[in-house]
Amino acid sequence: MRPPLIYAPKGDTLMRVASFVSGSGTNARRIIERSYEEDSRFEVSLIFSDVRDGCLLRNGKKRCRAKDIADEYGIPYEYEDIRDFYREKGEKRSDLSLRPEYDRLVVEKLAPHRIDLIALAGYMSITTWPLLEAYRGRIVNVHPADLSLLDGNERKYVGIHVIRDAILAGESELRASTHVVRDKVDHGEILVVSRPIPVRLPEGIVLRELALDKHLLSVTVDEHQEELKRQGDWVIFPLTIQMIAAGFFALDGEGGVYVNGVLSPGGYRF
Repeated sequence: MRPPLIYAPKGDTLMRVASFVSGSGTNARRIIERSYEEDSRFEVSLIFSDVRDGCLLRNGKKRCRAKDIADEYGIPYEYEDIRDFYREKGEKRSDLSLRPEYDRLVVEKLAPHRIDLIALAGYMSITTWPLLEAYRGRIVNVHPADLSLLDGNERKYVGIHVIRDAILAGESELRASTHVVRDKVDHGEILVVSRPIPVRLPEGIVLRELALDKHLLSVTVDEHQEELKRQGDWVIFPLTIQMIAAGFFALDGEGGVYVNGVLSPGGYRF
């Protein structure tokens, strides 16, 4: 018996994607732009944000550009501000026990839009069971590390500081990965892994010195993050969605990924 596809193509009908955005939305833009190409099998049918429009950073700039992007491309927009949600509850955002209640509100906002796939395009809120169950196996994310690398039996680079961690660990190259979102952060099935970018230390600096210089380390990490975004995220995230829409990916429910019918534990690799 063949494992079920993440999305089964329906003739000429385009797969409907919701792009979840919390910040600048650069990943969302690349996905939208890919959807306009002639061979696209998907459309971005909704931009959703956990930040209401008009929230400002300390420097006076907008915290989130989700609505700007939606207006620019003429895409429906929904939001459920997570800070307002916690403020109304009188609790801190770190209280994850309330997150399922928040995600039930998100599911309600999505329901009228008949979404086939959710793309977490710079979405900073942890997803919990109401959303994960409503869209089981149909939420994807991009992560700035090669998730196939292991430390023992565990994935080596997970969390939010993986570029810094990889550089300080002495890795010679960095890759990005797309993956299915599951309840354990950064542990879903790997779909696509990008081409590598080389790690380049500042001239005349050895790794031990870099680790001790917080400013130089921060600059080095930022430079690699931007390069990986351009060469990794912006390439493989739209590609992943196109491949899903074309029926390339199947999941066996036990952690196995099939690419075009072939079991591929590490996903599709460049």
